[in-house]
Amino acid sequence: MSSTPAPPPKKVNRIGLEVINYKGSRTTLCAGCGHNSISERIVECFYELGVEPWRVAKLSGIGCSSKSPAYFLGQSHGFNSVHGRMPSVATGTLLANRTLVALGVTGDGDTASIGIGQFMHLMRRSVPMIYVIEDNGVYGLTKGQFSATADLGSTLKTGRPNQLPPFDCCALALKWGATFVARSFSGDKKQLQTLIKAAIAHKGLALIDVVSPCVTFNDHEGSTKSYSYVKDHEEALHELDFVPFFEEITVEIPEGGVRDVELHDGSHLRIRKLERDYDPTNRADALAALEESAARNEVVTGLLYVNTTGPTFIERLNLVDEPLAILPQSRVRPPRAVLDEVMQELR
Repeated sequence: MSSTPAPPPKKVNRIGLEVINYKGSRTTLCAGCGHNSISERIVECFYELGVEPWRVAKLSGIGCSSKSPAYFLGQSHGFNSVHGRMPSVATGTLLANRTLVALGVTGDGDTASIGIGQFMHLMRRSVPMIYVIEDNGVYGLTKGQFSATADLGSTLKTGRPNQLPPFDCCALALKWGATFVARSFSGDKKQLQTLIKAAIAHKGLALIDVVSPCVTFNDHEGSTKSYSYVKDHEEALHELDFVPFFEEITVEIPEGGVRDVELHDGSHLRIRKLERDYDPTNRADALAALEESAARNEVVTGLLYVNTTGPTFIERLNLVDEPLAILPQSRVRPPRAVLDEVMQELR
């Protein structure tokens, strides 16, 4: 009598979870939307690094991009804020519980139009979170009007050209104080995976602006954020590899060919130069690379800037180690004598 073969063991990550534990609901976005590719990369990265999904706080605003957190990390916390107001909710979240891994997913309209003021203050404070912009240059949820990141002269499907110069969210983040700034393309799986993993390991504010074509309103000839345009005009700064802290670091580094950056959790980001000698720790070089690529009508991608020494918002405030949300009233409520002293000073 033959016995039934045992089923193959389930594939799990280093903390014993399957990839299904990192997935979310079925997407309702358009078939082929670049945002879905970004969601897939987020699932893969958090699974492969073994991040506990219940330690993640997903934060978003309004728009197609802000719907996408429903499609990954279904066991995590989530807060869908009003349009353009995700940064203040993220700041409050981390002030209340600094042990959470905060992941903000937003769009170019949510960030660079209605949310530009809150985006500016989030960057200058260096709130320790991952901030992903799903950038398609249009308002996909409200029939494809130009957003503030649409390039000058690019056209809508109707043929109408954009007559206003764009905001470059990477340049703004560099000027305002983000300590990790990168640009990628939703169609570049390897590069985007590496950047997301490095952002997870980074201590400060990590911004990734991802060109994510809108297949319904902005994937046509004349768009500078279409699949074909980005593929034809992408200029990669370097090749990137990521070695997580739990893997032995044994890769040989050829002299002059690779730069090795150790991130805050002990992971390593390996930066292999291509045709240019680019220093991702130099803010001025990063701004110059953005200006030069824009002048050539190219889309520069890769890690633009990283600073592993800058203080975060939490560190600047000198908060206690315990999450504020779990402190007892005896430690967060000033005693009567202190309140009386404050009132006396105000007389």
